[in-house]
Amino acid sequence: DLELHLQRCQQLSVTVLTDHQDLSNTELKTITNSTAPQQYRIRAKLRTYKPQKLHQSVKLHCSKCNSLQEVPDRDDFDFILHCSAGTAPNPELHNTSWYESVTWTTQEQKQREIAIHFVKHDEMLQHPEDTLIMIEGGTLKEIWRLTKKFKCVIPVRSAEDDLELLDLSAPFLLKGNIKYYGCKQCSTPKPVKNLSSIAAEQQPSWEPTEIAQVLGIELLQYVFVMKFTLVDETGSLNAYLFDY
Repeated sequence: DLELHLQRCQQLSVTVLTDHQDLSNTELKTITNSTAPQQYRIRAKLRTYKPQKLHQSVKLHCSKCNSLQEVPDRDDFDFILHCSAGTAPNPELHNTSWYESVTWTTQEQKQREIAIHFVKHDEMLQHPEDTLIMIEGGTLKEIWRLTKKFKCVIPVRSAEDDLELLDLSAPFLLKGNIKYYGCKQCSTPKPVKNLSSIAAEQQPSWEPTEIAQVLGIELLQYVFVMKFTLVDETGSLNAYLFDY
């Protein structure tokens, strides 16, 4: 447990943070006065680390524009789904050459229309574990249920002449228990019908990178980011951890 480990580090008077045994120890003052890049071995105290809660260290990174952003929370996704449910599924967009559609109306007090589009391969439906589905009007709970049965789930809504992705504040794809996001700044969403090119492949893999590419989405990657403040008798140094 990294959080417990960091707490232990703070309790120690001196902690070795790097392991370059062939290098002698360098004072922090010398490092801050040096030009990068250099390689050093240090002996220092861990004064503070941020963020304090480990889950806050996970961010979304765009390799194209190099931006870092917070992972949207459950409420954000729920709100976007709720707003998109206000647009009723368009029957004219159902049952095309590359997907089969099923619709129904919920029995709750505020009725919702839900449509699920099952992407076909060689004009046939595949086993659920190999199938990509698109859903209109579903709740977060309903979508998570579907991710347990189908390979990939894409939340969509009806546009004038094609299905379209939701706002990119929401995940454009869910696979298993992972939500995949696109960069708002670098993405240029393309028509959902572009997915038919993957369905036509000999063995569609439905990999997130390939789906993102045909949909014009710049895929964001989950990264782990932390900041450590190190001190010795000569000064202090901020160290940043950034890893996929």
